[in-house]
Amino acid sequence: MKNSLMKTRLSASRLIVLACFVAGIAGPAQSQTQSSVADPQTLVQALNSVRARGCSGIPITTVALRVDPRLSAAAARTAVGTELAEALKSSAYRSPRATLVALSGYTGAPAIAQGAATHSCQTVMDPDFKEMGFYAAGSRVWIVLAAPFSPPLTTDKDLIEARVLTLVNEARSQARQCGNEALSAAQPVRLSAKLHAASAAHAEDMARYSYFSHAGRDGFHVSERANRTGYAWRAIGENIASGQMNADLAVQGWLKSPSHCANLMMPGYTEMGLAFAVNPESAGGVYWVQVFGLPK
Repeated sequence: MKNSLMKTRLSASRLIVLACFVAGIAGPAQSQTQSSVADPQTLVQALNSVRARGCSGIPITTVALRVDPRLSAAAARTAVGTELAEALKSSAYRSPRATLVALSGYTGAPAIAQGAATHSCQTVMDPDFKEMGFYAAGSRVWIVLAAPFSPPLTTDKDLIEARVLTLVNEARSQARQCGNEALSAAQPVRLSAKLHAASAAHAEDMARYSYFSHAGRDGFHVSERANRTGYAWRAIGENIASGQMNADLAVQGWLKSPSHCANLMMPGYTEMGLAFAVNPESAGGVYWVQVFGLPK
């Protein structure tokens, strides 16, 4: 009974960590002169002006872009055919989300920025993108926009666990559709120190050894990890995620995934533990583990 419940509630599906979108845009055919972008600051100022005005009905973005030379190096690599993910890696720039906008035929920073907004308004206005770099060759320009790697602080772990608890109980307080499954509202859960310990052990192991799985390197699953902490359980379940830079994004990802959402909404659970671990050199960067339980 315990093993059956555990297996039905675990999901090995990984949440999205990196989204790379490449837009190749052809500008006005009549403008084939040399791109007159003097320096990255000229273009970033023009892009920030567009973000302050808004475009295509998308509200203005108050977050200003800033230049990172590593993104300019990545843009130069994409100009010779390197995939964006590899270009970022080669430029030693880590990002949970980055986008490449390629333009042709625009002259001058204001025209390039307006061209980017005309063809990729939602991308230009995205507030998650806080850093940029570019490379220009003739009338062609490659612009890389990125969300910087800004993981949560381990010193805030108690506040972050409390934040996740609030978000989880808000979600459980109302009926919810998890994929094709309609689920009723469920009772709130409370924090458990032992479930936190089980969460932390797995998050730290995944971050340290750069893997992503419900099974630990020792082959054990959440039930064994909970047993190790002395947690006597009648029901146990686990959600994991990687790459999200804050608690809200982690919970949003779980709620958007049918299996994770169903696990979060399971009415039998009364307790929860949440932990995260950060390792910039790992594949996921940030690893989140959420363990739910019903004690004996």
